[in-house]
Amino acid sequence: MPYEWQTVAEIVRRRVVGIIRTDSAAEAVRVADALVCGGLSVVEVSLTTPGGLDAVRELATRAGATVGAGTVIDAASARLSILAGARFLVSPTVVPEVIATGRRYGVPTLAGAQSPTEAMAAVEAGAALVKLFPAGHLGPGYLKAVRAALPQVGFVPTGGVNSQNVADWLAAGAVAVGVGGALTTGADDEITVRAIELLGNVSKVFSPELPAPHPLGKEQ
Repeated sequence: MPYEWQTVAEIVRRRVVGIIRTDSAAEAVRVADALVCGGLSVVEVSLTTPGGLDAVRELATRAGATVGAGTVIDAASARLSILAGARFLVSPTVVPEVIATGRRYGVPTLAGAQSPTEAMAAVEAGAALVKLFPAGHLGPGYLKAVRAALPQVGFVPTGGVNSQNVADWLAAGAVAVGVGGALTTGADDEITVRAIELLGNVSKVFSPELPAPHPLGKEQ
């Protein structure tokens, strides 16, 4: 298993986490395969998906994919996700026991937060990155303002991010973004085309092969 920092570096390098929430494990695997075909290799399978752990387990064996578990809300789910092969954990809120479980096994957590207070609570608990959620109604301007006060925090806006506004979020200082329904619904070829389009817009801000600027202004 890679070190925690290696997984974080991969998320930041790739810029986009494809969030998968479907009605079955088989459907989740299908969507993930379509995303990977479009060049989007970091995917999160929500544990609200029936059989979500089975999907994580299957995708963890696939070359070219970095798979994480989403909607992880307790230590038991965190450990089961890690045993299934999840490379990262995502929680909708700050759940210290999830973060602690991940750190125990070298697996980073993206903890959900909205306010600066919640973001700092996530950092103090040991979260590797902060999932700004739900980000849609806050807007890139909010992220830019929060980052001015907390430049050391790596934010991953999720909820309301799409191909049309992804460049705005990255320009505002996001180290990566999470994209779900705007990307992952429809037939395989539609998903693949949307992934290609999204990554094309990402590359207008950062090349996906180059490191993101360090939050404090130095290259990582």
